Amino acid sequence: MDLVSISIYMWSMVALCTIITAMVTTKLARVRRPITLNPKSKRPLPPVVNVIALLEHLPRLCTKGVIPVYKGSVFTVSLFGLKATFLVGPEVSAHFYQGMDSEISQGDLYEFTVPLFGKGVGFDIDNATRTEHLRFFIDAIKTSKLRNHVNSMVQEVEDYFAKWGENGIVDIKHEFEKLLMLISGHCLLGKEVRDNMFDEVFSLFHELDSGVGLGSVIFPYIPIPSHIRCDKAHAKLAKIFSKIVRSRRDSNRPAEQDVLQYLIDSKHRDGNSTTEQEVTGWIISMVFAGKHTSTNSTTWTGACLLTHDKFLTEALDEQKHMIQKHGDHIDYNVLLDMDILHCCIKEALRMHPVAPIIYRKAQKSFVVRTREGDAYDIPEGHNLLSPMIFNNRLPYIYKDPHMYDPDRFAPKREEDKVGGMFSYTSFGGGRHICIGEAYAYMQIKVIWSHLLRNFELKLESPFPKTNWSKILLEPWGKVMVSYKRRRLPTA
Repeated sequence: MDLVSISIYMWSMVALCTIITAMVTTKLARVRRPITLNPKSKRPLPPVVNVIALLEHLPRLCTKGVIPVYKGSVFTVSLFGLKATFLVGPEVSAHFYQGMDSEISQGDLYEFTVPLFGKGVGFDIDNATRTEHLRFFIDAIKTSKLRNHVNSMVQEVEDYFAKWGENGIVDIKHEFEKLLMLISGHCLLGKEVRDNMFDEVFSLFHELDSGVGLGSVIFPYIPIPSHIRCDKAHAKLAKIFSKIVRSRRDSNRPAEQDVLQYLIDSKHRDGNSTTEQEVTGWIISMVFAGKHTSTNSTTWTGACLLTHDKFLTEALDEQKHMIQKHGDHIDYNVLLDMDILHCCIKEALRMHPVAPIIYRKAQKSFVVRTREGDAYDIPEGHNLLSPMIFNNRLPYIYKDPHMYDPDRFAPKREEDKVGGMFSYTSFGGGRHICIGEAYAYMQIKVIWSHLLRNFELKLESPFPKTNWSKILLEPWGKVMVSYKRRRLPTA
């Protein structure tokens, strides 16, 4: 492995320490259920590895990977007597992703998001209510509604890049962050924000973002400057969106076609309307999550393409073919037809997943069976980690896993499908798969299809390193790209 792999390993150790510390420090007032063993079972628990011993294996981890070093895909890491079990690989991940919430839950760790999104939504409420709320999100961006957003996305992208000069150098991470917020303003937030207060809302979401780090998971409520700025930004956003919700409900004008309006019009199962507080929390959480994932994913896609001439040429040739087949017009079906670009995005996310590790807590004991033939009991109360940063680089699933190779997802190979369910989990999987996956791919395809058709691009700065200090990983620093206008021939 290279320095990236070392960073991956170190981040997982930091994340593990953060998770364990959070379990202790943020829940002291609660009585914790003890880990419950099954006295009738003859199966062993996963082998335990001390963190100190794990550090001693760092050189081998960086050359061999996790599974060869520990001769298995299931192991427990112990720190000060507290334990968390890693489940590495698709063979041991099915229950982690597919289990009922009564059997394997998201636990209390994600309560750090409450200051970000507000009370009465997300992880401030019980699981049953959260599941009902999730239905609104799913319905708001399902395929039939996504089709209606493509024209808005294309319009925002064309208008934005029309402001670029004939040539120049830009930080594409910054450019994408602003462009994707414009798209969110059009498709999610509505014209009140997009037309009248975009700069203010963009700045407030930036403040909300800058207030979150790994330390926020441990101490989300301590009054440090970044948290104070975050709280102020949330209060201002809540005031803005509450006013918009109230105004729309009091108005007799025709309903808007954005996601905000859908959430306003939604009804709970008991027939009650959604509240201002709920709609405000939902829309903040959707924009916050989308801002991170889409900006980072769009940037990584560009960095990978612009450093691999073979795949950049293939993506460019595909756009030429799209123009010959469909003309300049781009709609939902044209985006679905961009298979090569889709694979390029997917491969960038395999190598650079936004969320490197997913956490769960076992509410009931269960058994995992590894590809090596071992079976282990996972006791009730166990803390579990699915490390996508390892799972996405398993050499028995992905050939040359540290190489950028979008062809691995092409029809003749399809390494993720050959590897089985949960071989690719950059968007999570199972019951808690990211509901915005299709929306994210749409945005990234609209942006990069336009750039490929209209500009010659070159990465001027070194390939970006990963910023491991963030909860959601992102490219470190500026990603400078030079551009020169050009136009692909039309049909």
